[in-house]
Amino acid sequence: MTLTQSKKQELITQYQNHETDTGSADLQVAILTERINQLTGHLQANPKDHASRRGLLQMIGRRRGLLKYIQEKDQGRYQALIARLGIRR
Repeated sequence: MTLTQSKKQELITQYQNHETDTGSADLQVAILTERINQLTGHLQANPKDHASRRGLLQMIGRRRGLLKYIQEKDQGRYQALIARLGIRR
């Protein structure tokens, strides 16, 4: 259910802005999206797990805030990111 170290490293290499980037907003959105997708699958199998549902909603809110920040800074970067991640907005 958690994000493995190898999967996280793969996401970092795909979405980093420069070689030493480990925490940019784009990268954080990509990691949160992967965790949200995994947790969504868990909740489909376990519909009564309300604690995980709360965590999912918190992650969605955090991702929404980061996406809003990216959209305010650079609209083109925002459009490219949501297209790349398959997020609809």
